[in-house]
Amino acid sequence: MNTSQKDDQFYLARKAKNLRLRAKFMQSVRHFFNEHDFLEIETPLRIPGPAPEEHIEAIPSGNWFLQTSPELCMKRLLAAGYPRIFQICKCFRARERGEKHLPEFTMLEWYVAHFDYQDLMDQCEAMLLDAFRNMGYPRDITWQNKKIHLESPWERITVANAFARYSPVSLSETLNQNHFDETLVQYIEPRMGINRPTFLYDYPPELAALARIKKSDPSVAERFELYIGGLELANGFSELTDTAEQRRRFEKAAGARATKNWQNYPMPEKFLTALENLPPSAGIALGIDRIIMLMGDTTQIDDITAFPPESL
Repeated sequence: MNTSQKDDQFYLARKAKNLRLRAKFMQSVRHFFNEHDFLEIETPLRIPGPAPEEHIEAIPSGNWFLQTSPELCMKRLLAAGYPRIFQICKCFRARERGEKHLPEFTMLEWYVAHFDYQDLMDQCEAMLLDAFRNMGYPRDITWQNKKIHLESPWERITVANAFARYSPVSLSETLNQNHFDETLVQYIEPRMGINRPTFLYDYPPELAALARIKKSDPSVAERFELYIGGLELANGFSELTDTAEQRRRFEKAAGARATKNWQNYPMPEKFLTALENLPPSAGIALGIDRIIMLMGDTTQIDDITAFPPESL
């Protein structure tokens, strides 16, 4: 055995604890959803085109694309009468590589008919609390020398209140300057989920994407993100079921993509047709890699996956 082979074996062997954490977490997830009468489904990784989104770029696969999310296909199943579905799958995104990002990553995504985003926050909390207990974290978890208390209820704070509390720039100003993401990452995210997990919710309608606008308050969209220890772990929302409005949003996003010379995706017509039959519902995507980073007490996503791309 040469030195390179020995180094490779050592590199893989030192990940054993985190790979076991990863396997146990996915087993726990499946147990929770099976106990709550969900159907585990599979959808294609290779699709004609993903949903047009301004800040997410797909990886081409021939004249099709690798999925950035299973969202479009899963919602078509929801519209066809499958009321509770979940999936653990690989997703792919171009231009995403860093300490917390991989171009190929693992997503847990689930949808529930006749739920809204408040119901989904409750269910997400219950699922993760169940998983944490099963994995030996009944009350708290330590990440990067910070003890995070896991007991329910978890914190919930609106985007408007988070900006008022933590940002030197007002929410309206950062939206007018088109700097929302930068301000969020610099001032808001590091404060989220520090003492206990935090749901950041009620996003500006400009950032609704595929989320429903709140009927009682049209100034916000029914969208949330979950943070633990400053790590963004999940993104969920009440689903938009208005086909015309969703088409308008897709066309606007496609126009923004064109100004950056990004890929031109075909309009997802089958999804838009199915949207007419989508019941009131809510869905969420949770990054499994980052959850394992938290449990493995590491800031490096490479530590919790067996083969990051540079190791192949």
